Amino acid sequence: MSPIRRTARQNKTMLMKTGSYYLIHICVAALVAYAVTGNLWASLTLSLLEPTVQAVAFFFHEKAWERAARRQAGNSPALHNA
Repeated sequence: MSPIRRTARQNKTMLMKTGSYYLIHICVAALVAYAVTGNLWASLTLSLLEPTVQAVAFFFHEKAWERAARRQAGNSPALHNA
């Protein structure tokens, strides 16, 4: 199995969450960009570019929080007293 498929399977829920966040973000970004610019093409371009970058950042943000939670659980006082 390829590393990409393995990563996708291991992170299925997080990837689904990221995808739904991405779709909502595109809609909000398009509305805001259109309200600011009044230009349909500019708003569509901005609404696809910015959320795409944010979705990738969000995935790694979630991974960092998972790693921090695992690290904290590993340093739990309950484990040291057992």
